[in-house]
Amino acid sequence: MSEENLGFNEDENFEKTYDSKLMKRLLTYAKPYRIHFAIAILLLFATTLTDLSGPLIMKKVIDDYLYGYSKPLVATVAAPKEPSIDGKTFKRIDNAANENIENIYSMVYVGKKAYLVKGYTQTSVKLEGSIKTDPSGKGLILKTKNSGYPARPLNKSEIKLLRHSDISSVQLLGILFIGIIILGFILNYLQISLLSYTSQTIIFNMRMQIFGHIQKLPLSFFDKNPVGRLVTRVISDTENLNDMYTNVLVNLLKDISLLLGISIIMLKLNYKLALIVLAVLPIVAVAAGVFRIKVRAIYRTVRVTLARINSAMSENLSGMKIIQIFGKEKENFNQFQEINTSYYKAGIREVVAFGLFRPLNDLIAAICLSAILWFAGGDVLSGALQFGVMFAFVNYITMFFQPINDLSEKYNILQSSMASSERIFLILDTPSEEASGSYLRDCKTLNGDIEFKNVWFAYNNEEWVLRDVSFHVPKGQTIAIVGATGAGKTSIINLINRLYEIQKGDILIDGISVRDIDKKTLRQSMAVVLQDVFLFGGTIKDNIRLNNKSITDDKIVAASKHVNADKFIEKLDEGYDEEVRERGSTLSAGQRQLLAFARALAFDPSILILDEATANIDTETEALIQDALGKITKNRTTIVIAHRLSTIQHSDKIIVLHKGKIREIGNHHELLAKKGMYYNLYNLQYMDT
Repeated sequence: MSEENLGFNEDENFEKTYDSKLMKRLLTYAKPYRIHFAIAILLLFATTLTDLSGPLIMKKVIDDYLYGYSKPLVATVAAPKEPSIDGKTFKRIDNAANENIENIYSMVYVGKKAYLVKGYTQTSVKLEGSIKTDPSGKGLILKTKNSGYPARPLNKSEIKLLRHSDISSVQLLGILFIGIIILGFILNYLQISLLSYTSQTIIFNMRMQIFGHIQKLPLSFFDKNPVGRLVTRVISDTENLNDMYTNVLVNLLKDISLLLGISIIMLKLNYKLALIVLAVLPIVAVAAGVFRIKVRAIYRTVRVTLARINSAMSENLSGMKIIQIFGKEKENFNQFQEINTSYYKAGIREVVAFGLFRPLNDLIAAICLSAILWFAGGDVLSGALQFGVMFAFVNYITMFFQPINDLSEKYNILQSSMASSERIFLILDTPSEEASGSYLRDCKTLNGDIEFKNVWFAYNNEEWVLRDVSFHVPKGQTIAIVGATGAGKTSIINLINRLYEIQKGDILIDGISVRDIDKKTLRQSMAVVLQDVFLFGGTIKDNIRLNNKSITDDKIVAASKHVNADKFIEKLDEGYDEEVRERGSTLSAGQRQLLAFARALAFDPSILILDEATANIDTETEALIQDALGKITKNRTTIVIAHRLSTIQHSDKIIVLHKGKIREIGNHHELLAKKGMYYNLYNLQYMDT
């Protein structure tokens, strides 16, 4: 990938909802955890079965036991001491066609009163006659259109005896129902926990991979990509993928299996009512299609404005000192308000889209439920349909539309994941720094003899920053590079440690091309002290050590004393354990520079590079630095870049750069004698003295 393509545009195309190549690549991260996902899928199907079984159990309770009295009873002579009614025991049967009519009874309810009717076979819970007094005066009869059947009232103990099996069965099914609910809860908990653990592990690995890769990217990448946008990639985009692994990858199967399961059960229970429910699916599909089209553009705007907010926030917080010094708080506030308003409006449009789609689905579900109650209710009243079937349908309709709503949300998650994965893989596919050389892996083997041979370098295309630069720095010598701003001084440092790669020529260290030296070896052999010292969160000690555990506390103290940093460190409340706030904001520029010198010395490099290291230091601190420089540079190859010529007068060699070319080389006295560019620079600085 060329440098021109390293920058990521905020207006990237996020229109693609699903990309098989991206999904295949995302699944490679899940492959090591395929057993976890397989177990999660099995648990998911088990929880689906528990969800589907609930209404079926309730249907059985209602139709077979709560209204089970409507089935005929066959009477037999009771054994001695056996509980009985009129010397007979009764057993419920499903079909009385093969039984003697004299032994057939039915239990009927008139209001709250129960009766035992002989010879009558009830077809439903709806009573087809009325209880009247027998004209012969022998008791009560159930009077129907065509006949009358002897009837006797039942007391509470007799009702309990006749319905003993119903009561026992209801109790057993109640226990079973509670057991299934508890089992479903346990299975669901295990499935969610396992899936969340696996997803978090995958995202952890992915985030570490992204962070590790970003650290290996060339500086030109960071020149073209705002920090806030990169933070969005590492944090927000990976979190979107977490939602995909957790809510889409496995739970999508649950929604589909739940829809299929409910459809099959409803068709088996009553295909006519099932067709009423399934008939609304085309309406739902059209609504989902419209929603998908509308939300795609809205979501794209949300993601773009979120990246802009992160970028603006990072930039403003980093430059808060400049903002306050120049009094630009109001302008920056208005600028951020504009970006934030765009994000707010996009978020509102997203909420409105979901706010319309979900209530629309709920409305369709309510209409569907009303239709079921209309048709099924009439059939229940007429005896053509069992009440338990209607009850099950009402429950399944409620369950049926939940996966449909979930699928619409999963579509949004999937779209978010595809966009996020595309941006993440764009970073991961950005080539890292050129492969490290294989020569030398021990930084102590580098002596520090540096040579530039006809080096040409440009940050962009052929806009040359350095032009045919050649010079030699023998081991242990100090060389200074001076020149006007933009002459290419700092570029030389960036090229020595291969933060950027040259286009022409070669750079040699100990006679070996830097391209052939192991990059870790190359950089560990150097220590760089910059004008703008960067300090990390942590202690003074941590900032000198930089996680190098081989640097002991004694070595830190010795290095600090060597560069005269111990004087201010020991005055701090916690000394070397004093916490450093972000970027060392509580320390002066001079103190930060002294820490940078201590850091460089603690690493004991063979090559020391000072890039305007004394530019921000006061006269008193400069005296301390000058005292330490002689000690630091001893037996080390040192390259000093400075505008203040007083700091480089004792250098072995001074190089004068102008517009990317070397104009003069020599020591301080030789260059003054030439009365060239260095002579002019020197006079400009000391003309008032």
